[in-house]
Amino acid sequence: MRSVFTVAALLALNVLPAFAQSTTFNSTDLKTGLSNSLAVIMMFGFVLGIFAVIYGGFAIRRGDVDQGKMSIIGGAIIAAAPAIVFPSTKSSGWTATARLASATSNKANR
Repeated sequence: MRSVFTVAALLALNVLPAFAQSTTFNSTDLKTGLSNSLAVIMMFGFVLGIFAVIYGGFAIRRGDVDQGKMSIIGGAIIAAAPAIVFPSTKSSGWTATARLASATSNKANR
């Protein structure tokens, strides 16, 4: 019985490194996945901002001017956030390639 556990442990320990080393993964897959997920988050924020602006219009129509103005301003900021952040990241040279390179170099230094 002990030899069965020993053989099972040796097989498990020899197989685990094979799972960690993938030959099909490259950094392009990571960048594509991150880009797609950020695009979904950006679209959700844009739609949320549009709804906040519409809600602000209805609040002003009801007579709640202060709440309506705040909703319109907040919705405009939320909806325009990608357009505000994109030029600042491009002008500072902070691109996806630079972020990925710094992440992989930090990982290699550990």
